[in-house]
Amino acid sequence: MRYEKVVKGEFIKRPNRFIAHVLIDGREEVVHIKNTSRCRELLIPGVKVYLEDKREVPGRKTGYSVISVYKDDVLVNIDSQAPNTVIAEALENNKIDGFLNFSLLKREVTYGKSRFDIFMEREKEKIFIEVKGVTLENSGVSAFPDAPTERGVKHVKELEGAVAEGYRGVIFFLIKMQKPDLFKLNWKMDPAFAEAVCKAQSKGVEVLAYDSLVTPEEIFIGKKLPINLQPW
Repeated sequence: MRYEKVVKGEFIKRPNRFIAHVLIDGREEVVHIKNTSRCRELLIPGVKVYLEDKREVPGRKTGYSVISVYKDDVLVNIDSQAPNTVIAEALENNKIDGFLNFSLLKREVTYGKSRFDIFMEREKEKIFIEVKGVTLENSGVSAFPDAPTERGVKHVKELEGAVAEGYRGVIFFLIKMQKPDLFKLNWKMDPAFAEAVCKAQSKGVEVLAYDSLVTPEEIFIGKKLPINLQPW
């Protein structure tokens, strides 16, 4: 996935989930945050960020959108819309083992009362994929979620139901940086989500985690990471 018209800035503050104040070329701008999660460990005053210049888009209230931020020397993508595109592009280019040579790929497909991120078909196999973007990291360990997610629990349970009816179900955690070497569930933050994922896995739902290659202008799928779903 590639961004156009990327500029550099310095983060100042975040008054609410949707906007931030960023210093760009010596001027303070009110910008859009493309992620409603907390990101408290990332969006620290003075940190360097990259933004997409959207000033030419009609009807926008803000001229820029924050897409990535440096955590120490590691660039972290925080665009919540990016993971679905990254995974879809990787699937279309046969970059993920076990998901090759499909005949159909659709995004945002409804099943039951949920809308899953990706639906695939190949031969007689039908696959629902739920994608989760991960930005939380500590000492080489990535974790999800960074805030309670009732919607996430609902989707996991629906995916478990789809598997019971003969579909293949996958929860795909995309860690949006290259630093981590392990993925875990954040039991302390959201035990209900962690329990739902573990139960779903025991019922046949697959759980995968990959890191990402991130530059100011691009984000692509990286390598597969080991997973530990148990409490820690």
